[in-house]
Amino acid sequence: MIIDSHTHIFPDKIKQDRSRYFDNEPEFKLLYNSPIAKINTADDIIKSMDTFKVDISIVCGFPWRTPEFSKKNNDIVIEAVQKHPDRIKGLACFDVSWEGAAEETKRCINAGLCGAGELAFYLSGIDKEALAFLDPVMSVLRDNGNLPCMIHTNEPVGHSYPGKTPITLEQIYMLAKTFPNNKIILAHWGGGIFFYNIMKKETKNVLKNIWYDTAASPFLYESKIYELARDAGVLEKILFGTDFPLLMPDRYYKDMDDSNLNSDEKKLILGGNAVKLFKDI
Repeated sequence: MIIDSHTHIFPDKIKQDRSRYFDNEPEFKLLYNSPIAKINTADDIIKSMDTFKVDISIVCGFPWRTPEFSKKNNDIVIEAVQKHPDRIKGLACFDVSWEGAAEETKRCINAGLCGAGELAFYLSGIDKEALAFLDPVMSVLRDNGNLPCMIHTNEPVGHSYPGKTPITLEQIYMLAKTFPNNKIILAHWGGGIFFYNIMKKETKNVLKNIWYDTAASPFLYESKIYELARDAGVLEKILFGTDFPLLMPDRYYKDMDDSNLNSDEKKLILGGNAVKLFKDI
């Protein structure tokens, strides 16, 4: 089974004319101002899944600043889950600084979504204020079966690109320490923090409830990153995620084939690990 744990969909109106949604949404404009940045709908992702033999996709909207936009995008995700219950699962997405974020999390869970994400702090790091904003959302997720939360992270060094946040490894580590009982998915390999799983003291325990997805990996890392993750002891915490429509699944299949992972190890990443993490799959 192949499960894509990191994808995005939008309402068709936004796909047809994204420029109408740039006002007061600097994060959305940052990522989607370029016409090269693809915006797709639920129908688009189903077509892609059929093409690349993906069985299930976990879909997100966007962390809009405008609550109305968040609700409408979440409604599109809910609609997709209800229309394709065996193929689409969804996460609640919003700007966590919104006072209604916890209630929106509850609404989406009650409507059938299986967690929250991709929550992001594109114009800031995950500082103390961000952790405080996250707290009520994390509480709702714990109280509803400890559903997972996907959070945008990225490597703190190297080249810049739209969506690369001023985040530090220390901030990512503090995120894990602040919410030790929540299941947290760190997008984009967690900025590389999985390496510290091999430390002899403390870190292995702090990172025990952390998962990592592969979103954007072909843009960022050589294929040997899969072997490094295995050697760091986190193979069973790696989730296949494409960041669709940023990249298509075949780019990731090739990277995994170019690595030294065996077939059983690939199966864990491609779907086995997600089955254990997400409920009702």
